[in-house]
Amino acid sequence: MTLKTTPLNSAHRAAGAKMVDFGGWDMPVNYGSQIGEHHAVRTDVGMFDVSHMCVVDIEGANARTFLRGLLANNVDKLQVPGKALYSCMLKPEGTVIDDLIVYFFAEDWFRLVVNAGTAEKDLAWINAQNEATNSGVTVTQRRDGDNAMALIAVQGPNARAKVWEVLPTAKQASEPLKPFNAVIVKDTAFGEVMVARTGYTGEDGFELAFPASQADALWNALVAAGVKPAGLGARDTLRLEAGMNLYGQDMDETVNPLDAGLAWTVDLVAERDFIGKAALQKDGQHQQYMGLILREKGGVLRAHQKVISASGSVGEITSGTFSPTMQQAIALGRLPMDVAVGDTVHVEIRDKKLAATVIKLPFVRNGKILVA
Repeated sequence: MTLKTTPLNSAHRAAGAKMVDFGGWDMPVNYGSQIGEHHAVRTDVGMFDVSHMCVVDIEGANARTFLRGLLANNVDKLQVPGKALYSCMLKPEGTVIDDLIVYFFAEDWFRLVVNAGTAEKDLAWINAQNEATNSGVTVTQRRDGDNAMALIAVQGPNARAKVWEVLPTAKQASEPLKPFNAVIVKDTAFGEVMVARTGYTGEDGFELAFPASQADALWNALVAAGVKPAGLGARDTLRLEAGMNLYGQDMDETVNPLDAGLAWTVDLVAERDFIGKAALQKDGQHQQYMGLILREKGGVLRAHQKVISASGSVGEITSGTFSPTMQQAIALGRLPMDVAVGDTVHVEIRDKKLAATVIKLPFVRNGKILVA
């Protein structure tokens, strides 16, 4: 199978990146030191090629009404142009098709950014719902073709300053941006750029969406300004420390968002109906999404390991790693409802049961360790 490539593939290879097959995409896992890239984002600035993710524009007079029924979170919260919202898109049975960000720019124009591995499935679902509801919206994917966009996430405490160094005309419009807001800047040296502040890694920074034809030029300008390229390895450790779900790892089409720690992205209060609402109201929550810190030596926390509570009830780790920031083995997991923050549980690692402490997420946010 031929792997798909982003517009920055040649730039990664020229930089000596170690490339891997990531869900059918040829992507950099690191550029030499995953740990170095992780620390660069925590303490200074790093950047990620996220052009494998897919921008989808939803346009038309019925755009808001359509999204009101399509998404579990309520787009009526989006009233100011540029405001963004994190949401899940659910199947009728209440399980997660994808988690995504939706941006509001005008009553007839909303923009979604969906995950790489689910993009084709997402588009098929969106188009089918558009037809089924007779909404008449125009659905345009911006990953391929003449209007393709590249995406770069510049992250870390110095990220915004570095972006302004490279995109000086974007500073006035993007400096006032609060988290989960975006602005479109037309007059940059790299064409029209959407500058968003949605915290791709849990650190501050900007996500930039711009013409794919400008990908190499903008990437190289950021490198020249001192921004360190970072790969999927650092992305995973940063996001895990920040307690952020990864689609396909922490939730998928078999998991409902309430069990995946995503209840905050689901609006069950408003009267509007949405796909999956009835199933969520009927089924409710059966597990809780929490963090674990391994307290004994002799193991590494990994996905699918069993977690056993004091009462004998069983949960499961969804993602695990050795935290470069905390220097401890940590994990995310779906745990039994009888487990509380501070409890000691035991993780089955090969033939051992090792003690771990249950913590409230996140582990780390904005460079600060929040748990002991």
